[in-house]
This record gives sequence, C-alpha cells and structure tokens, in this order.
Amino acid sequence: MKPVAALLLVVLSVPLVAGQSDRARTETLAARAEERLQALHAEADRLATEERTLLRDLRRAELERQIRTEELRQIDADATAAASALAALDDEVRRLERQEQAELPALNARLVELYKLGQGRYLRMMLSISDAHRLGQASRMVAALARRDRDRLAAHQRRLDALAASRTTLDEQTGRLTALRAGAERAQAAADRAVQDRNALIMSVDRQRDLTAQLAGELMSAQQNLQASLRGLAGGTAAAAPAALPLRPFRNDLDWPVAGTVRQRYGVTAGDRRGMSNGIDIAAPEGTPALSIHGGTVAFADTFAGYGNLVIVDHGSQTFSVYGNLLDIAVSRGGRVDRGQPVGRVGFPLTGGAGLYFELRVDGRPVDPLQWLRKR
Repeated sequence: MKPVAALLLVVLSVPLVAGQSDRARTETLAARAEERLQALHAEADRLATEERTLLRDLRRAELERQIRTEELRQIDADATAAASALAALDDEVRRLERQEQAELPALNARLVELYKLGQGRYLRMMLSISDAHRLGQASRMVAALARRDRDRLAAHQRRLDALAASRTTLDEQTGRLTALRAGAERAQAAADRAVQDRNALIMSVDRQRDLTAQLAGELMSAQQNLQASLRGLAGGTAAAAPAALPLRPFRNDLDWPVAGTVRQRYGVTAGDRRGMSNGIDIAAPEGTPALSIHGGTVAFADTFAGYGNLVIVDHGSQTFSVYGNLLDIAVSRGGRVDRGQPVGRVGFPLTGGAGLYFELRVDGRPVDPLQWLRKR
C-alpha cells in the first residue's frame, strides 16, 4: 500500500507544481508588463513636455520670421526710396557732366589765352597801355577778367567735387542697400528653416506619442489577459492559452541576446552571404549562452544553409527573433521559451571568429535590431 500511496501523492502533486510554476511565470510577466507600462507613461509625459517646449520654440521662431519679414519689407521700402534718390543723383551727375562738357571748351580756350600771356598775364596787358585814361579802363577790365576767370575755375572745381561726391554717395548707398537686403534675406531664410525644423520635430514627437500610446494599449490588453490568467490559476482552473507579452511595447528595452561587440551592422553587405545583411553579427566567446530576448514559441530549431545551427522564436503578431551560427541548440521546435532562456551557445560562422548572428523581424520584415535592443 505504501508504494501505491506514494505514487498517488506524486501524481496529485504534478498539477499542483505545474500550477505553481504557471502562476509564478504569469506573475513575472505581469510585473514586467506593469514596469514597462510605467516606462511608457513616463515616455508619454516626457514627449508631452517636449512638445510643449517645441511649441513655445515654434512660436518664437514664427515671431522671428515675422520680424525678419517686416525688416525685409522695410528694407524694400527703403530700397524703393533709395532707388528714387539714386535716380535723382544719377540725373544730377548727368546734368553736371553735360554742363562740364558744354563749358569745358570755353574754359580750355580761356586757359590757352592765359597761357599765351606768359608769367605776367594781366600785368603785361596793363603795362602795354601808355594812355593814363585808358590805363584806368584797362585796370577795371583786367580786374573783371581776373574775377571771371577765378569764378570760372572755382565753378569748374566745384563741379568736379560735386561729381566725385555724388558718385561716392551713389556707390555707398548702393552697397549699403545690397548688404542690408542680403542680410535680411539670410535672416529670413534662417527663420524659415527654424520654423520648418520645429514643425518637423513636432510632427516627429506626435508620431512618437501616437506610437507610445499604441504600444501602451497593446501592453494594457496583454496585462488584462495576464490578470485573467492569474484569477483562473487562483481559482484552480487552467488558463485557456499560455500567458504572453507582445514584443512591440518593449522596443528600445529588449535584452541583448549575448554580450559582445557588434562587428557587422544591419544593412551592411554580408561577408559570407550575398546581398545586404538582415541582421547583426555580435562577436562573443565560443560557448557563451545565446539568450532569448523575449518570451515566445520555437518556430525553427535546426541547421540552415549559411547560418549553421539556427533557432527562430515566434513572439506572436508576425514578430520573430533569429539566432544563427550556434555551436549547439538548447530548445526544440514547438517548445515554449521565456525571456533570458538560453536557446543555444555561440559558435563560429563560415568565416571570421566566434560570434552570434542575430536578426529581428517585425510584421514579417527585417528591422535594425539596434533600434529595438536596450541602449548600452
């Protein structure tokens, strides 16, 4: 009777132990879901704060753009007024040039006559007259001639000075307006770029907030299922399906499958395979355990051409993790694996040193694992 009683005790204890194991596993998943939910809520709060800051920056950028636009409008108005002034200056320059051209022959002729008179000039004219009466008339005439010549030369010099000053003013105003317009246009372009950058950042934050909210929703649904599983286990009934967590909400928070250095990144041409690499190659010592990054079901566990021993874990919703170049395989197809559970040990690829080939697929398509694994 004693062996029968002992056997009966063992048979009855198996469901109890299995139930306790399921409960512990479900509680672990529930705690992880709660921890990740808190992280997602904190991320949502951070994004909301960042968006408010960006909105304030955007308002400042828009005000800056309005200021630059008004400055450019004012410069355009100044340019229009300056253009009129420049046109008037140009007319004045042309008038002075015409006057100079008209009076230049007479001035040149007068200078020739004065040159012919020699060093004495007007004095020689007066000494050549012997009549005292005519000498007085000649004196007055010489004085008038000298005054007229002096005035003509002074007027000529003034025109030359006016022409030079007008041309200088014209050049200075043209240069100043050109510099002002160029500066205003640069400032407005910078303000426009700032507004565009702020808008792009706000759109990016909005998309990230939407994604965070979506992931939080998926995780809350999974958490509710876990709570239902816990209630069923507490009531002594088995759960309808194994408790599980979706992979997506844990983006940027997934454990690394093995500690090591990434020696080939995602998208880089693979050395021993044709085309671009759909995963990463992590250098690690031979025999190092390769750990499942998330709970799931083993979809494949066998050798695969070009990848040696290969394990594929199905995490649900068309998400998979792939572990290649394994020295050996520690799981079986169809078996359940938990986060951190070894799926095999690191081996050697066809070329190069020991390391793990790791690939991640979301919606059935390869993604860059470094954008999903925890930053380190």
